[in-house]
Amino acid sequence: YLMLDFLRNLFSSTLGLGSPDKVLDELTLEGVAQYIKSGKCKNILCMVGAGISTSAGIPDFRSPGTGLYANLQKYNLPYPEAIFQIDYFKKHPEPFFALARELYPGQFKPTVCHYFIKLLKDKGLLRRCYSQNIDTLERVAGLEGDDLIEAHGTFYTSHCVSFCCRAEYNLDWMKEKIFSDDIPKCDKCNSLVKPDIVFFGENLPVRFFTSMKMDFPRCDLLIVMGTSLQVQPFAGLVGRVSKSCPRLLINMEKAGQADPLLGLLGFGGGMDFDSDKAYRDVAHISTCDDGCLALADLLGWKVSFTGIFHKGIMSSTLYENEEPATNAS
Repeated sequence: YLMLDFLRNLFSSTLGLGSPDKVLDELTLEGVAQYIKSGKCKNILCMVGAGISTSAGIPDFRSPGTGLYANLQKYNLPYPEAIFQIDYFKKHPEPFFALARELYPGQFKPTVCHYFIKLLKDKGLLRRCYSQNIDTLERVAGLEGDDLIEAHGTFYTSHCVSFCCRAEYNLDWMKEKIFSDDIPKCDKCNSLVKPDIVFFGENLPVRFFTSMKMDFPRCDLLIVMGTSLQVQPFAGLVGRVSKSCPRLLINMEKAGQADPLLGLLGFGGGMDFDSDKAYRDVAHISTCDDGCLALADLLGWKVSFTGIFHKGIMSSTLYENEEPATNAS
């Protein structure tokens, strides 16, 4: 069966057979807006990364000079990614908790982009938002547990790292430890306690995989924002929507493009913005906030969007003092 699929993909891609229907009238932000306004689009998925939070003052990971990995010299790491390596953390937890103090949730406000995703929810169009971020700003903007897949985990809960214990701690407990310069240790067994964010060397949450299988085949518009699409398995999600599903990238540079050779061999599902065969992928090169504002304007949502944004900024300060909700199972 695998060989048959391979040959079918090879012939269809090289001979142009079985090309999916073109859903968008034009491969522009305007074309996407027209499609949303047509009423045919009811199950939007968002995939977001660190780029949606940079305007809130949170650095992304890979931007030269300003990214997180470029500014970790003070922690004397063997290499930048070590700060998120589970084995390194268990031996040297101090650098991670020092960084956590700088980036801790509650110090930053959601961005225009976060509130645009909330507006999609309010309009009944958002199926779910898949986020690589650990800053919890999607929740502060008003998304709830069921609206959100925090693919790389969350600060909302923490657990003892001991397999024999695994005691759970809430956000307030962890915050008190971090800001008192204590290394968080379990009250029951004295092992390290780590926020439930996914480190290199750890598995993604089970819910990421179960929801992915349900959501992506039903998706009728995929909006990808603020991610370089370099970290698997998250990056591979773009290839899990149907062949006819339009995909919009709002980012400072193009990302997720298919390798031409792999595309020829029928593998991948990466983005194709520029080739003669491009039929569904749109790249809007701008900041995430500007792209969301432009799309809201084209949709005629500017008034309601302005309202939700200002209301959200006002209420987010109240939200910080609320007891955090646990992740939906």
